[in-house]
Parts: sequence; C-alpha cells; structure tokens
Amino acid sequence: MRSRAMLALPLVAVTALLGACGDSSGPAADTSSYPIPTQDVVSSIAVDPAARALLPPGTTDLTLGAVRNPGINNLPHGGEVPEGNPVGLDVDLRNAVAKALGVKWKQETGTFSTIIPGVQNGRYQVGQGNFGVTKQRLDVVDFATYLNDGQSFVGSSRSGLTKVTTLEDLCGKKIVTGSGTTFQQILEKGVARCTSQGKPPYTVQYLDEQGAIILSLQNNRVDAYFGPTLSLRYLVDKVPGTTFLGEYSTTVVGLVTAKGSPIAKAISQAINTLIARGEYQKLFEKWKVSSSALPRSEINPTANF
Repeated sequence: MRSRAMLALPLVAVTALLGACGDSSGPAADTSSYPIPTQDVVSSIAVDPAARALLPPGTTDLTLGAVRNPGINNLPHGGEVPEGNPVGLDVDLRNAVAKALGVKWKQETGTFSTIIPGVQNGRYQVGQGNFGVTKQRLDVVDFATYLNDGQSFVGSSRSGLTKVTTLEDLCGKKIVTGSGTTFQQILEKGVARCTSQGKPPYTVQYLDEQGAIILSLQNNRVDAYFGPTLSLRYLVDKVPGTTFLGEYSTTVVGLVTAKGSPIAKAISQAINTLIARGEYQKLFEKWKVSSSALPRSEINPTANF
C-alpha cells in the first residue's frame, strides 16, 4: 500500500530514467579494478548438530529465493565476478549457514519485491535479499537475523549537500531509492516534514537497477541516493563525484521463512553457533565490515518501524 504522502512525490517510470541515463555523455562507474577479497572462510565449517536437529527430519536441501547482483555495484552484500560466480558477504553468510545445517541450497533467482511473497506461498523455504525487519514484514514472514545494516545517503558532486542527519536536510532536493523498500517507507512518511515548515518537499525517483542509480548520481540528475549503508560505503570508494552524507537509521537484517516454520529457528541456531565458534566474525572481517556483525541472532526481534 502507498501512503497519502505519495501524492507529493512524482513517480518516475523506471524505463524513462533508464533511457535518460543511457543518453547521458557522463562516464559510467569503473568497477573493473575494484579489489574483491577471495579468501575461503566457509569450506572448513562443520555441521552444528543442535541446529540440524531443528530442521524437519531428513532435510538435505532447502529452496532459497535470492536476488541476483550482476557486477560488483552491490558489494559487500552481493555481486558476480567476471566468470559469473556470486560473491559477497551475503553469499558467504548463506553458504556458512548451509554448512552448519548440513544442507545444500536449491537456489532460485527472485527479485526484492517477489521473494517475500514467494516465501509466503511456499515457492521458497528461505528468502534472502537484505530484508530489514519491519512491522509489516513480521506480519507475513519470520526472520532469523544475521547482520546490522542501515539507511544512509550518498550525495552527487553538485548537490550542495555535505551531511544529512534529518529528512528536513533534503527539502527541495531530488532523491533516488529502490521501490518497495524500507527506504521508500521512510521517505514517504517524512516528506510532510518539509511542507509543514513551509519548505519545498523533496521529490523521489524509484529505480531498482544499481548501475542506473550510479549514473544518475554521476550525471547530477539526482542530488542523493538513499540506500543500504554497507553498499553505499563501498560505492563512494569506487565512484568519483560521490560523497557519503551519513547514516539516517539502522535496521537488523535477516533470512526469512514462512510464519511458524521450524527452519527459522534452525537458521538462527546455526548463526549463533557460527558466532560462538568465531567463524561468523571471519566473514565480516573478510569484507571489512566488522561493525555490522551481530552479537547474537534472534527470531523476529522488535521492529523500529
């Protein structure tokens, strides 16, 4: 559902924005030489009998709905090396969980907006897509948490923005973010803060293709991108003309399962065993994001919004 605040936000069609970016003469982000860590931190992980015992008897594989992340624009969460193999923190985490559970993933590719419905209708037993825990999602799926991420802003070179601490800092600016995300929810709810103070509202463009978002920043078609903290901290290191403007809020992220499924408890137990054995921390050290590690995995923690 869309809130009434959406009436103040002009929706730009995805195809229109993609076309505009394609016509631009500005340079695309050069990510070909960006270093990707290659150390193996998963293959030596042993089965956790306590976690495996929580799975339905005889379970040898689990169907996983996950997003595909071509290239490396979405690292450290996920990407693909030139050979097409998936890489990233999320990839290492799910593979570590599978090793601890003693199962294999039967992976299917979904999109951010289709994975949770796919878990609800039984197409996937587990879903992964950097899903933050929200009250609305807790109504329809169970979460087994595995990291902390946040909602942050990156600015373009001519935006005039140097720091964003409140949504009022964005009044009169053009923002880009993904559709159907917690970022959209936050921006929809916050736009009235500008108009209530007699300031022009910010406008929001929705786009799900990371490469086009980067081009819109480089070409100053938008003033800022509102997205996941981990990916944005990587982005500013490799994309000229972008500046990290600050983290607005934080959200715990988890793998999702059907409501009441025993698989969520098994996954959470596996993650807590990985934490206790020190293997979990090595995953975060590999991707240089140790501050996003959790002290403990939980089932369905309280949501902030």
